[in-house]
Amino acid sequence: MTRAQETLEPQSINWQATSNRRAHHTDRFSSQELILRRGQSFNFSLSLNRSLGTGESLGFVVSTGPQPSESARTKAVFPLSNRTSRGGWSAELVSNKDNILTISISSPVNAPVGWYTLSTQISSQGKDFILKLGMFILLFNPWLQEDGVFMSNHVEREEYVLEDAGIIYVGSTNRIGMVGWNFGQFEEGILNICLSILDHSLNFRRDPATDVARRNDPKYVGRVLSAMVNGNDDNGVISGNWSGNYTGGRDPRNWNGSVEILKEWKKSGFRPVRFGQCWVFAGTLNTVLRSFGIPSRVVTNFNSAHDTDRNLSVDVYYDPYGRPMDKGSDSVWNFHVWNEAWFVRTDLGPSYNGWQVLDATPQERSQGVFQCGPASVAAVREGDVNLDFDMPFVFAEVNADRITWIYDVYNSTPKQNAADAHSIGRYISTKAVGSNSRMDITEKYKHPEGSSQERQVFEKALGKLKPHASFGATSARHLAEDEREPSISGKFKVTGILEVGKEVNMALILKNLTSDMKTVTVNMTAWTIVYNGTLVHEVWKDSVTISLDPNEEIQHPVKITYAQYEKYLKADNMIRTTAVCQVSEEAEVLVERDIILDNPSLTLEVLDQAQVQKPVNVQMLFSNPLDEPVKDCVLMVEGSGLLLGSLRIDVPTLRPKERSRVRFEILPTRSGTKQLLADFSCNKFPAIKAMLSIDVAE
Repeated sequence: MTRAQETLEPQSINWQATSNRRAHHTDRFSSQELILRRGQSFNFSLSLNRSLGTGESLGFVVSTGPQPSESARTKAVFPLSNRTSRGGWSAELVSNKDNILTISISSPVNAPVGWYTLSTQISSQGKDFILKLGMFILLFNPWLQEDGVFMSNHVEREEYVLEDAGIIYVGSTNRIGMVGWNFGQFEEGILNICLSILDHSLNFRRDPATDVARRNDPKYVGRVLSAMVNGNDDNGVISGNWSGNYTGGRDPRNWNGSVEILKEWKKSGFRPVRFGQCWVFAGTLNTVLRSFGIPSRVVTNFNSAHDTDRNLSVDVYYDPYGRPMDKGSDSVWNFHVWNEAWFVRTDLGPSYNGWQVLDATPQERSQGVFQCGPASVAAVREGDVNLDFDMPFVFAEVNADRITWIYDVYNSTPKQNAADAHSIGRYISTKAVGSNSRMDITEKYKHPEGSSQERQVFEKALGKLKPHASFGATSARHLAEDEREPSISGKFKVTGILEVGKEVNMALILKNLTSDMKTVTVNMTAWTIVYNGTLVHEVWKDSVTISLDPNEEIQHPVKITYAQYEKYLKADNMIRTTAVCQVSEEAEVLVERDIILDNPSLTLEVLDQAQVQKPVNVQMLFSNPLDEPVKDCVLMVEGSGLLLGSLRIDVPTLRPKERSRVRFEILPTRSGTKQLLADFSCNKFPAIKAMLSIDVAE
């Protein structure tokens, strides 16, 4: 048989993975798969057993998903030609030398993302046969202007797509804190787990063909992920828990990043990982979005409203003794964390392009499922609450009025005490590009507080949500005006240091605003809480009667001992103090303040110069500040590019006031500035955080 009569067949293939991955900005992924971005060509070479004869041809087939079809654009069949065609899938012959063909394949800019199979279709001697060549992953392409996720600013793109560590803001308006978070989107196996999230969604299980076809649209992918990162409807990634009791799982404050969570989800057979709270959902969703090539960031809103009934006001109830009451389902969270993803809104029009809110924390159902977004930030700012998706909820989170009610026990009716149009939606924060400082983005969500535009936007939104309400009937902006001015004012002032293990010292400052004598009855309570307002336990209460001379101001001391709060303080370190101050015949004045206690410090130090593939010693320092031993101590350490997986170190019991020094070794795998994260927990301190930036040399 002559060479020409041999069946034409490929003998080997070279995917040119290194140069393709570099060209497609996917060279940071640890896994060795061929990872490509859509709308951009890639090259590979195919060696054949002989040269192509006349009447013989090579073509290609790409397909994705379990039911690929050309009509759904999840499959394409295309010939090898001598020039590129625009638009669809195409293959161009770059060179043909010694029976080795170098071929360039281009994908459409709106191709669905995910795993693809590439096959070749050979026509030889009147026979057609198809041979599978291999698989590749196709991602969104924020480097390409025609892609809906395109981000033109180079430094922003570096941060929002390629940065694999970050900072999440937590705490309260008067004490903004931060925690480091390891996104780790390039770590071994993470991209595959992220892609498998899509295959576990309700939409995929109901109708895989349609779901895979719709994966070309960042709006769709973002919305599905906002449902899948919580485990509420669909065996999603994380199970939420705000009870203060985390038995059977991990305290949400102990996580250092998403990598552990995603790996555990896969390892458990895709059962929701226990437990998460808002920043855990947001940190994890950020990992998935960045791994897919959708630019994204984590955003914190302080005093975030959870408005359950779409009336743009949240109602908060107290009893006459100042005890917060669990009435109604509205609440104000000290902070809430969500994500913004960057893409165009072809469904709404260009003025709504750019940052879109996605929120994976399960708060309210949307279309029957716990999912939220994408809601355009530009639309939130203009009060366009009628637009897709979940705009009324997101608008209320940053704009609702806070109405305080005091419950009258005798005839069990609430009586409105105060209306506050300014406290919700403060210091909206995200990590700055290229540095660890806080960037305030409140003005992207709303016009300046108290400005006429802000008023107009609020009324516009209210009009769209409650078309039949007469203006002002439901808005707190008008409710308070006819109230009589109170004759006294009050506020809590912190007078000592706020540290776990120490006595809390505050003062209630009362001022008589009139020129008459006033007698004030004061009922005070303090509760430990979870950051979203869940009450854990009352730790202190006091009642006093105080006489105030005309225009007099007095300070009444408040002391809460460590023994009183120790057993009930959660990892949030939050205590809510309230005082109901009553002057006879007048409406009560409610004074409230949430305080956050500081943990003792945890210090990390690098003991050698860090270099790629060279072991580095790191030391942790911690001093037990208490007059009692701390036991069950565990140190958890992780950091992308600094160590594989995470490190768990059991630390011996510390005697009162004892200082502990723990040394451990890390092995950097990538150069540049990397973030090392540590979480130290023990029986007295559930979650102490530390983070350290390490410069790794080549």
